[in-house]
Amino acid sequence: MPQKNPYLIEVRDLMGRPGEMRERELSIIAPETFGEALAQVREGTEVHIDLKLESVHEGVLVTADVDTTMDAECGRCLETFATPFHVEIQELFAYTPSEAEESLVQGDHVDLEPTLRDAVVLALPFQPVCRPDCPGLDPESGELRDVEAEGSHGGIVDPRWAALAGFAETVTEPVEAAESNGSGLPESD
Repeated sequence: MPQKNPYLIEVRDLMGRPGEMRERELSIIAPETFGEALAQVREGTEVHIDLKLESVHEGVLVTADVDTTMDAECGRCLETFATPFHVEIQELFAYTPSEAEESLVQGDHVDLEPTLRDAVVLALPFQPVCRPDCPGLDPESGELRDVEAEGSHGGIVDPRWAALAGFAETVTEPVEAAESNGSGLPESD
C-alpha cells in the first residue's frame, strides 16, 4: 500500500467559493531531510503547521506558520546543536496556470511540500552559530577558544603587525597637546 503524502491538503469545501476561509493545524513527521551543509531539518523531525486557507477568485491562498527544530553545526566552533526554527509561508495555489512556476490546485487538493521545502531551505542560516558570542576555534591549536582569553589582546602578535605596535602611543601625544592649547593644532616649539 503506497504511503499517503502528509503534505496534501483537501480544499474541496473552498473551491469556487471566494471569501470562504478555513484554519487547520497539522503535525507532520518530516518524511525527508530539508537542507544540507551546516543546517537541516532532519527526516523524522516533527513539523507543526498552522494553516489558513482562503478561497479567492484565482484559487486558494495558503498562509502558514511553520515551527520545527533545526539541527546544525556551529560555523565557528563546529559543535552540533539543535534549536527551534520558525518560517512563514504564503502561496497562491491557482485553479488554472497563468505562469510556468505557479503552484496549482490539483484536483481537490493542494500539495504543500514544494512550497514548504523551498521556504524552509531558503530560511536556514548559511553559517549557523551555537550562540551569538561563540568565540570559535583557535587558529593555531584548533581547540575551542576561551571566552575570557578572546577579550584580551596579549600574547603572540602577528609579525606582519609588529611594526605598528608602538604607533598608537605616538599618535595620541600630539592629539592630547592640541586639545590642551584649545587651538586644535599641536603646540609648536
